[in-house]
Amino acid sequence: MVMTILSVVGRPTALLAVVQAGDMPDPSVRNLLDQDTLKWVFVGGKGGVGKTTCSSIVSILLASVRSSVLVISTDPAHNLSDAFQQRFTKFPTLVKGFSNLYAMEIDPKVENDDFGNEGMEGFISELTNAIPGVDEAMSFAEMLKLVQTMDYSVVVFDTAPTGHTLRLLQFPATLEKGLEKMMDLKNRFGGLINQATRLFGLGDELNEDAMLGRIEGMKDVIEQVNRQFKDPDLTTFVCVCIPEFLSLYETERLVQELAKFEIDAHNIIINQVIFDEEAVESKLLKARVKMQQKYVDQFHMLYDDFNITKLPLLPEEVCGVQALQNFSKHFLAPYTPTLKRGSVEELEERVSTLKSSLQIAEAELDRVRKGKQVA
Repeated sequence: MVMTILSVVGRPTALLAVVQAGDMPDPSVRNLLDQDTLKWVFVGGKGGVGKTTCSSIVSILLASVRSSVLVISTDPAHNLSDAFQQRFTKFPTLVKGFSNLYAMEIDPKVENDDFGNEGMEGFISELTNAIPGVDEAMSFAEMLKLVQTMDYSVVVFDTAPTGHTLRLLQFPATLEKGLEKMMDLKNRFGGLINQATRLFGLGDELNEDAMLGRIEGMKDVIEQVNRQFKDPDLTTFVCVCIPEFLSLYETERLVQELAKFEIDAHNIIINQVIFDEEAVESKLLKARVKMQQKYVDQFHMLYDDFNITKLPLLPEEVCGVQALQNFSKHFLAPYTPTLKRGSVEELEERVSTLKSSLQIAEAELDRVRKGKQVA
């Protein structure tokens, strides 16, 4: 049973959306647009649930109410370029069709290559490799420093699957640990490093103070951003999932971890929902509707104080600015199927579908009969 595994214990009430007595949270992401103090918006969840599509649409919606928006992909398997059908790099690029929406794709592992292999930069790179996660943390700090100098009104992160995202949120602690190790090395081998640099004629290139100063600077940046991440007026996390057990389980794990890091989360997007009115006569779809409804109900029970947005499963991919903008309307108002079960229109649609299926079956039967006759 799901409910024996999942638990909402330990989720700080201060981090949850405030719900007035008798009121249900709005089933949309409109609260993100109304909260004009937001600086950082993270979009994350299990792999394959539609995080990139959701983060792209959230950034498009924010661009309609903010002066400037930057959407950043921190997933090594970048999909922002595919979503917008435009090539993005590690530098902010204006999204075609917008005057205030920018996008960039970064990979901490790749960014770390920029340190080079010579002099102080190479030495830092080699030294930090001995501390798991510090290279990523330093690269992320550099990226945040760059973003802060650009002064965007709001920044949307299209994150990697849950495990990578949680590691990203641990960066401040990782960098702290790295700095302590650096200080320890300085105390133990500082004189030896200085002697070695003079011996090899490197001069001040490997100056320990310069090296530690750079790491201190990164630590200051990431600590400052970390304080902002813990401020619900500045930061929120949007959890994206699908109505299936593993996604429900991982969403609860993510919410629990966010609470541990004191990061606000009060929006859940349930993607790829099949609505009963659209299942028509397919036994497979009916079975999926029944299965999905069980998990949708559990989402509502576990997160009754969250803004839960349900998005429909579409017959086609959402790619390109126009498709993203068309789909964005379902983020602001509950999706309502075009056909209502039992209505004249729905019955006509079912009759039309059955007639079409009958014609296809008759043509297939005729083809098989003719084939037997030839044989």
